[in-house]
Amino acid sequence: AVNADFVRIEAGAGAWMNTPNGSLSYSETGATGEYKSKKESQTSGYAWMLVKHPIPILPNIRLEYTGISDNGLVEGKFSGFTIPTGEAITASLDMKQFDIVPYYNILDNTAWITLDVGLDLKILLTDYEVSAGSVFKGHSETTTLPLPLVYVRTRVQIPLTDIGFETDVKYVTYKKSSYYDIRAKVDYTLGFIPVVQPALEIGYRIQKFDLSSDDDKTKMNLEFSGAYAGLMVRF
Repeated sequence: AVNADFVRIEAGAGAWMNTPNGSLSYSETGATGEYKSKKESQTSGYAWMLVKHPIPILPNIRLEYTGISDNGLVEGKFSGFTIPTGEAITASLDMKQFDIVPYYNILDNTAWITLDVGLDLKILLTDYEVSAGSVFKGHSETTTLPLPLVYVRTRVQIPLTDIGFETDVKYVTYKKSSYYDIRAKVDYTLGFIPVVQPALEIGYRIQKFDLSSDDDKTKMNLEFSGAYAGLMVRF
């Protein structure tokens, strides 16, 4: 408790080397279609920042950004145009994620253990574009989807070292839909540098989208997983 921080700011950014896997599908009057990921590895950027303050009644805040994308093949019928069997129609999916996470410190480096609990408001900005074919004119769509999530973060600091192990989980389930985002990492802080302390983080991340509309006409079953690495600073 003597060494607990009263005010702390941390920020980081890096690259997530992930491999997409899964599909999208929809079915409604006059249109049916399915998108299947090509499972091509990609490198996505991410950034985050947290601010901790000494006012117990007010939550601390964490902000995050992640950009992911995928390419796949599409088949089906769109707007009266049926994609011929065997014709390769490609599609691209670009998803920007913005997270606003108010949280409380349940344990703050107590016996070298930190436990944070909060809520995450995730905003998904999705651009989906299908290329044109011999009879298909192509299709594009932009959607914005807010997702409220439960947020839990744990951290263990190795005594007498600048090495820490950390994991956090975001999760929600509602009716036929669920989503989770799990990260586990190790970081090393250059603790001998005063005021602004740089650090390196290396970890593994899995995002799983299993979303379905109430009428089952639209479904998303996609997973992004892989290792990430980045730089941090602590104030």
